[in-house]
Amino acid sequence: MAKPDFQQTTLGFQTDEELVGLVDRIVFASDDGMFSVFRLCPVQQNSRVTVTVRAEPPLVGQQLHLKGKWVSHPRFGQQFQAESIRLESPTGLDGIERFLASGVIDGVGPAMAHRIVSCFGTDTMDILEHHPHQLEQVEGIGKKTAEKIAASYRDQSELREIMIWLEGHGVSGAFAARIYKKYSSFSLDILEHHPYQLARDIEGIGFATADAIASSSGVSREDASRIAAGIDYALQQIAVNGHCCIPEEPLIDKAAKLLQTDHETVRDVLRKQLDSKQLAVEYLGTRPLIYPAYLYRAERKTAEKLLYLQKYAEPIQAEDAERRVEDWEHQTGLALADAQREALAAVLMHGVFVLTGGPGTGKTTVIRGMLELLEQEGLELLLGAPTGRAAKRLTEATGRRALTVHRMLEAQGGRQDDGASMFAKDSEEQLEADAIILDEVSMMDIVLMQHFLEAVPDGCHVILVGDVDQLPAVGPGSVLKDILRSGVIPSVRLTEVFRQNEESSIVLNAHAINAGRMPVCNPSGDFQFIDLPDEQAVADRIVELCVKELPKQGWNPMTDVQVLSPMHRLACGVANLNKRLQAALNPPSSSKAEFVNSVQIFRLGDKVMQTKNNYMKRVFNGDIGFITEVESDHITVRFQEDLCVDYERNELGELQLSYAMSVHKSQGSEYPVILLPLTPGHRIMLQRNLLYTAVTRAKKQVILLGSKAALNTAVENDRMRKRYTLLAERLARLSGDKER
Repeated sequence: MAKPDFQQTTLGFQTDEELVGLVDRIVFASDDGMFSVFRLCPVQQNSRVTVTVRAEPPLVGQQLHLKGKWVSHPRFGQQFQAESIRLESPTGLDGIERFLASGVIDGVGPAMAHRIVSCFGTDTMDILEHHPHQLEQVEGIGKKTAEKIAASYRDQSELREIMIWLEGHGVSGAFAARIYKKYSSFSLDILEHHPYQLARDIEGIGFATADAIASSSGVSREDASRIAAGIDYALQQIAVNGHCCIPEEPLIDKAAKLLQTDHETVRDVLRKQLDSKQLAVEYLGTRPLIYPAYLYRAERKTAEKLLYLQKYAEPIQAEDAERRVEDWEHQTGLALADAQREALAAVLMHGVFVLTGGPGTGKTTVIRGMLELLEQEGLELLLGAPTGRAAKRLTEATGRRALTVHRMLEAQGGRQDDGASMFAKDSEEQLEADAIILDEVSMMDIVLMQHFLEAVPDGCHVILVGDVDQLPAVGPGSVLKDILRSGVIPSVRLTEVFRQNEESSIVLNAHAINAGRMPVCNPSGDFQFIDLPDEQAVADRIVELCVKELPKQGWNPMTDVQVLSPMHRLACGVANLNKRLQAALNPPSSSKAEFVNSVQIFRLGDKVMQTKNNYMKRVFNGDIGFITEVESDHITVRFQEDLCVDYERNELGELQLSYAMSVHKSQGSEYPVILLPLTPGHRIMLQRNLLYTAVTRAKKQVILLGSKAALNTAVENDRMRKRYTLLAERLARLSGDKER
């Protein structure tokens, strides 16, 4: 095997090579296990080389056999890009001792490793594998410790077996750690007999990889189990686009493309699965709509619990409810609109109630009234919202503590097989409340709604509040819209706009956009449109506004201004705008610490966003903070005055820069100033509800930048992507069944 001279290897050398060495240290590991960087000490070399791999990191001290190529990174220089990894047992005494001392074996530290190697020498690995009871000869090792060391070493041996199996079947051994973490000692059985299960269970393994493993094990392309697995995988992917179910023909089309086979073959297998009731299915007339099992369960349980709560919550007589609302008006001195008065009475009369309306229509006033009326009844209340920022807004608006739905349900941070979060509050241990108000419900997907409703006790009143015209949830379903569409849950839609003072046109323009009319823009007003020739000019102007113009008007670009974008890519996408704004607003300097890795740069003072729920750290998807400390092995982010969070190297995948963010990520928040690029390159995302959602995030000023044609496209395009769900139909049918 060739062992290259690392001092003389030509940069950018592309020929596949092999490399053997000991892992010296881990430089970076992404949180999702999809990428890592480590330093390797090659055999018979004194130097260290940097290795990158699209996999979880190995352990310090492990001996690896790598295959890959040398590349030249423009910032980090020469690196070995590993395409496959195989664990090897170390042979030399130094390698064996370093392997044991690395912490890879439970119960063995540096001192113990030295004593073991001193006792057994080059026979150490054989002792560990075949004669572990002899470890008791080593000072400080008793029977229990020897058993613990042997069990830990067996785990490593099994991991090595998985790597060897994968490499032997033409698949990268880089997946071994994730496979073993999921299946433990059953890993080889899964690989040999149930390979398609990997595509569902292991992040990073798609159908193509699972299919390659199955093919290497002798599964033919026309095998019915392969076709069924392709159908199942295609079905699981529908949630990515917000669907809960899918008609038969589109599913056949997706599966046929995935399997690279003809439609009739797929149709035959699918029909057999439907006939044998192996798939969850509902019929809309004679048309079958097919579900992943977990989404079928979520939709069915959501409908059943909503109707149950509606029926069994104790109502107040209509006449009495109206009188109580009138009394509250007199007490507060408020003069409510008819729709607001109707909403307050409905909350007292119904077990489940939905309040919807756009900005300026008085939803906050109604929520405050609901709280006071329900408290007068002596009810114990809970307030919640899907995100931390939405919950904070609700707290500020009502003066009462509001929680995220995840906090309310005491999310544990684990994952079920269907991908849903695990919650301490569920049907067995329910919430302690007589009435619960949830705001920003348009952001809730069907799975989260199912888990919330399971935790609602019998007799509890549930009030769902949101703006049905905003973007739907990122996850599957259109819960708020479907509940309203069903017509069986009492609801009130507020339409009268109260905030119509001449000083602000944001609310009026938001309603104009929602009605399909072009907004009225004023070059010097609070709703501006800046016409620019191309995307690069738009990106340049956004930077100029944030660095020069808006600060001159008194706005702090870090805390008062939020740049939104319809998409992540292109010059005006989230990724590029974040790089541009970081460079302009928080440039590098000799006195400013920064953390650099192969993925991103974090700098002292950067504005960052948490991108996933982390229950241990008490930070959640969408929380925004500022980096207050940068060290060689961690950074610290301040999210609130009383919440500073440390992130180790391998946790930085949970953060991203947030000078710019997607419109979806901005839901539930408000900012003094919003900047939004509208360019032809983002045409696929230019639709009315996206523009409406972005505009309604602003409290004081909106600045749209781009082309008038793109703005016109966004206003005119009200053809929202169809989501296949049957929650509305299910509610209507179940309600009718109960009435009969």
